[in-house]
Amino acid sequence: MAKKKSLFECQSCGFQSAKWMGKCPNCGAWESFVELSKEQIDFLKSDTKSPLTNSKATPITEVEDEEFERFSSGSKELDLVLGGGIVPASLVLIGGSPGIGKSTLLLKVAGNLAKNGEKILYVSGEESAGQIKLRANRLRANSKNLFLLNEIALEEILLELKSKDYQLVIIDSIQTIYSQEVPSAPASVTQVRSITFELMRVAKSMKLPIFIIGHITKEGSIAGPRVLEHMVDTVLYFEGDSNSELRLLRGFKNRFGSTNEVGIFEMNRDGLNDAKSMTSRFFNKDFLQAGSALSIIMEGSRPILIEVEALVAESFGHPKRSTTGYDSNRLSMILALLEKKLDLPLSTYDVFVNISGGIRVNETGADLAIVAAILSSFRDRALSKESVFIGEVSLTGEIRDVPNTLSRVKELETQGFKRVVLPSKPIESSQIKCFVVNEVAKIVEWIFV
Repeated sequence: MAKKKSLFECQSCGFQSAKWMGKCPNCGAWESFVELSKEQIDFLKSDTKSPLTNSKATPITEVEDEEFERFSSGSKELDLVLGGGIVPASLVLIGGSPGIGKSTLLLKVAGNLAKNGEKILYVSGEESAGQIKLRANRLRANSKNLFLLNEIALEEILLELKSKDYQLVIIDSIQTIYSQEVPSAPASVTQVRSITFELMRVAKSMKLPIFIIGHITKEGSIAGPRVLEHMVDTVLYFEGDSNSELRLLRGFKNRFGSTNEVGIFEMNRDGLNDAKSMTSRFFNKDFLQAGSALSIIMEGSRPILIEVEALVAESFGHPKRSTTGYDSNRLSMILALLEKKLDLPLSTYDVFVNISGGIRVNETGADLAIVAAILSSFRDRALSKESVFIGEVSLTGEIRDVPNTLSRVKELETQGFKRVVLPSKPIESSQIKCFVVNEVAKIVEWIFV
């Protein structure tokens, strides 16, 4: 008798193996391998085979430029993250933790476009049409051009797409949709991969933009195979605490624009709306205490003023190091540098660092503010409310310039600050008094000015 051939597939990333393994060598997930049935194996083999075509390469100089015209989603922050608006024939994936505002944002966008005369299809496999109607009443997104479809079968969804001339489709969520032609359970790797491929084909052939919502795992990544993120055109993630009113929408992949921009939203009784102003969102200038310092970071092309908080307390055992919104490895580097350059006995102190407002610092421009906050807490002396710290701290103790210094200083001018501590003065004259400090050893002379 012929020996039965087995095939196992990781349900976290889609990696396939001829034998069962406890840990996936591709993504590191434990006990995620499931044996595929004979029907599933035959489906995968038939899916990979495609008829040969007589395709010929074309010189790039002879390829015609493909022009596409973006259209606004009705949300300035979402348009900013998408690169200027929604692109026809694009497939956009939005992920985030439960309750962060994925469905709320897309239903709000659907309502805005429907009120402008566009036909929008909202497909939900998790909620009934009545539940979505209640949310639409709260968001004021009701319109006769907004169509709801409570369906999880892909074939039924495709029939509905062909029945009307829709301008935008929203799938909530990709893990709840299944295809009757795929011999696998709903939400499995094979189902999600096949459905995403079919949606991508529909989006390109019908010039139809499709937004899909994806659940995330405990690690914070989109649930399902990593190929899901590779197949779509744009990947957006919601960041922030679901208990806070502020939400950050960050782009991690965008074939039609930059991934440097970040959209900032605020949750209120009317749903998830664009944040009107970032002034005083992440700091409180009137209540700066010992251990607090101000800095300004760049989120894409937008300067944002933040407050850095540090607590240095005497340790009664092994010293603790904890950070929220800041890289813990970089904090360890800064503490070692301060201990060597300034002879501070920080090895016997607990050090805690927090970035106020739930925002995460992903650049080095706030290093100098971290140093100032630690020294302020260590000496129990409050810093000036009018001082802002900008600069990168190196391992040699040098304070270096950061990109877009002039844009940061101009933002400080508009918010009424009087002085800034930085490694070099901007070329253009400003109304702010600049204190130039290029060494960590000399920072003590200026931080309490």
